[in-house]
Amino acid sequence: MPPVIAIQGLSKTYASGFQALKSIDLDIRRGEIFALLGPNGAGKTTLISIVCGIVRASSGSVTVDGHDIVSDFRAARGLIGLVPQELTTDAFETVWDTVSFSRGLFGKPRNPEHIEKVLRDLSLWSKKDSKIMTLSGGMKRRVLIAKALSHEPRILFLDEPTAGVDVELRKDMWEVVRALRASGVTIILTTHYIEEAEQMADRIGVINKGEIVLVEEKATLMRELGRKQLALQLNGRLHAVPEALQPYDLTLAEEGATLVYTYDTQGDRTGITGFLQDLSRAGIEFHDLQTTQRSLEDIFVDLVRQRR
Repeated sequence: MPPVIAIQGLSKTYASGFQALKSIDLDIRRGEIFALLGPNGAGKTTLISIVCGIVRASSGSVTVDGHDIVSDFRAARGLIGLVPQELTTDAFETVWDTVSFSRGLFGKPRNPEHIEKVLRDLSLWSKKDSKIMTLSGGMKRRVLIAKALSHEPRILFLDEPTAGVDVELRKDMWEVVRALRASGVTIILTTHYIEEAEQMADRIGVINKGEIVLVEEKATLMRELGRKQLALQLNGRLHAVPEALQPYDLTLAEEGATLVYTYDTQGDRTGITGFLQDLSRAGIEFHDLQTTQRSLEDIFVDLVRQRR
């Protein structure tokens, strides 16, 4: 099946000379949740803005369900819903009016039933007659999503959708996003919350300094790059790792009171048995141990650090 979004050789250099994107190649699969991670200034918003027709690329091409975003802009843009990072809404309009107006901007006929469904799905129905200016930040964020869904797009871009939203609302919005994906909507998500990508994404892309560093299935990424750590609380403190234990990947923590062994879960052997035997031979005793799995955030930080 061809990708719903195909990006080839996409670059963007602003008038100041700053190169925001450097020859990006990226395919988005139909019906997936794709999370794009990257530090501030990495190029996430520029990439989304180009695909949505807000910013013009310096070079390269983008097609949305086969429609070129430049030569066939109207057809391409009509398939896309965009939830921007900034809370820009019509302060003096009611929720119902601003969402209905957004539908009209795409030339769609009036459909009160669809608008009602969107507002109910986003827990906004009780606020339909409220002016935007009276809403909390979290509710305003939901209104932005409602506006983006008003014209029934098949692709939804969420640019930092839960920034400034409390934990409870964030989890509610995750459920909305999952329901949209279940209905066939393709979702591209940029986020600073690593847990958001870990919880929701099918695939994860990492962008840094305008370049795609990695694109991978989330499960594969966690399996291939994930490592476990075995932390041993020692009976005594160590000033340095003994020479006999140098072959192992060991670090000291908590001022020498904890010895941490990092190992690859995908290797043929973890080496734990040999490590514990050598630990005993070295006369090092411990009273407790625990294992921890490397998180997606650890992996992300490592990838970005490597490209600095």
